[in-house]
Amino acid sequence: QVLLVESGGGLVQAGGSLRLSCAASGRTFSSYAMGWFRQAPGKEREFVAFISWSGGDTYYADSVKGRFAISRDNGKNTVYLQMDSLNPEDTAVYYCATDTRAYILRGTIGATSAASYGYWGQGTQVTVSS
Repeated sequence: QVLLVESGGGLVQAGGSLRLSCAASGRTFSSYAMGWFRQAPGKEREFVAFISWSGGDTYYADSVKGRFAISRDNGKNTVYLQMDSLNPEDTAVYYCATDTRAYILRGTIGATSAASYGYWGQGTQVTVSS
């Protein structure tokens, strides 16, 4: 069982920055790859970023590449999403996710698909005003 808790969302003006955090329970957090997804009203949940268990591999959605950065601190059981140059299109509920089956998240297809992840946080709202 893995419990994920996101924090750090809020209201920010266009061009601003936010850093989201996702704290995970469990002694084996360092073994899990992690993903960030987001869901805007009326839209499907979409992939944002992924980081491997070691932090050596990262993937980003084209829409956030160069603006967002995913990182992790295995000593703190936490994964982060630094979001810079935010625009109103980034407004959404942001979720972190993981799965204990490492093979599921291997490769870009698995890592970027919401269906691959069995554990989700409750989400944190990010609102970017124009």
